[in-house]
Amino acid sequence: MLQAVLAATEGETSNPLIPAPYDIIWSAVCFVVILFFFWRLVLPRMKKLLDERSAAIEGNIEKADVAQREAEAALEQYTAQLAEARSEAAKIREQARADAQRIGSEINAQAQADAERVKANAQVAIEADRQAALVSLRSEVGSLAIDLASGVVGESLSDDAKATALVDRFLADLEASDTAGKK
Repeated sequence: MLQAVLAATEGETSNPLIPAPYDIIWSAVCFVVILFFFWRLVLPRMKKLLDERSAAIEGNIEKADVAQREAEAALEQYTAQLAEARSEAAKIREQARADAQRIGSEINAQAQADAERVKANAQVAIEADRQAALVSLRSEVGSLAIDLASGVVGESLSDDAKATALVDRFLADLEASDTAGKK
């Protein structure tokens, strides 16, 4: 087989791996035309399209950066407002506590004053009732004592001055014996 290949190659003078010169020339002309067409028409359009995409991407990146800075500023502002609202709420709570304590103290003081006033009024009323009872008791005890003395003595004690003096002396003796008994 090697001999057949050698015999076939001896008869031919051209190499099948190297193309003919007219094929190389026409291929080079076609390549130059296609290269020229590609260089003048396709490449500028591709470059323009890539530049537009680059500009759009850069613009979007800028917009995203601006939006991110705005979002960060809004977040900082929101955080500051939230902190301010929390501190204001704490102040309001403290003020409410202080007001509640003050109102409670005022109510306690008012209740204490009302209790003292009611107690004083009750003591005055008790003292007035005691005095009225004492006066009533003196007059009844006096009339009973005069009636009793009239019955014991056997004569009428109609003289008011004598009767009054006698009743007063009797009541004074009674009070003296009552105070001596309590001691």
